[in-house]
Amino acid sequence: MNAAVTRATPFRAVSKLSRPIADATHSIPEIAFFIVELELAGGAAGQGYLLSFHYSPEAIRGALRDACAFAKGYQAWQTVKYREDIYRENEYFGQNGPQKCAAAVVNVAMWDAWGRTLGQPVWKLLGANAGRVPVYGSGGWLSYSDAELIEEVTDYKKRGFRSVKIKVGSPGGVAADLERLRLVREAVGDNVGIMMDANQGLELAAARELAERASRLNLGIRWFEEPIDHANYDGYKYLREKSGVSLATGEREYDLEPLKALIARNAIDLWQPDLIRIGGVEAWLDSASLANAYHIPVLPHYYRDYDVPLLCTLPNAYGVESFDWIDGIIDNRMRIEDGYAYPREEPGWGFRFKESALTPMR
Repeated sequence: MNAAVTRATPFRAVSKLSRPIADATHSIPEIAFFIVELELAGGAAGQGYLLSFHYSPEAIRGALRDACAFAKGYQAWQTVKYREDIYRENEYFGQNGPQKCAAAVVNVAMWDAWGRTLGQPVWKLLGANAGRVPVYGSGGWLSYSDAELIEEVTDYKKRGFRSVKIKVGSPGGVAADLERLRLVREAVGDNVGIMMDANQGLELAAARELAERASRLNLGIRWFEEPIDHANYDGYKYLREKSGVSLATGEREYDLEPLKALIARNAIDLWQPDLIRIGGVEAWLDSASLANAYHIPVLPHYYRDYDVPLLCTLPNAYGVESFDWIDGIIDNRMRIEDGYAYPREEPGWGFRFKESALTPMR
């Protein structure tokens, strides 16, 4: 069977839900994506995408052009060989950052194309451990008014989500964060879990204060995501020992060394690999295996439509983050019911971006 990549084309798309949002460290003017589509000699085609917002657009475009050109001639099932070869190719200017992200998008598209060639979903090709995973609604941006915040979390509850995550690190300090958390708890009731995400926006003392005061107020915080700089491993160790709240981190990492450092310090409760930053499917699975060896559950960052199938293959899947951002520009929305997300039964990843949403990358 000839499944060689004959063409690799990058596109750009903008979410129909695009609007300015902000967390503790970034203001984001639009919700945008880059998509790579691969065409195979056998006729199948596959897609992969990355969340780009507005950051470093020319660097990402250049890296995607290089990664797409490099993919031609590889068989769709040669995902590991492609990764290893382009990793060596990129050594001169650095193997992390935009170059790793671009190669990961191609990796994801190769898996999609190979699954479509075989007529099987990726999660069944990899071997399944479950047919659904817990899902939580994510958002709660600091740019929201109180009314917008409550509207979002109550909508998640109405749709069957059993947990919601909101941003902390407000300009008004810990008191403002606690008030937002209190409003959310009041709005969703006692049977919906609440998580908080500082996006690395707090100093160590403020992160401890927020965690301790939230605990004293019985707000029922399930975990605290990226409370401080992701590379402050000793700070994570201190917070885990002193604050009494579960800590989640990992979305900024491009390899396994940070996870090893956190494990060595007993400084992490939940591992959050980002499929694109960490390098694609095999690298994501490698990180999940390392976490599993130390009994750390996996709670990946952002890429729900890829993460749900991958989590279904794991023994240590904890849950998946959900945004609605791509739902309006793809052909097959993911099924989410009663607090669970279900992998698609269609071949590959089971969805494609609508042609009307794709703009050729010039």
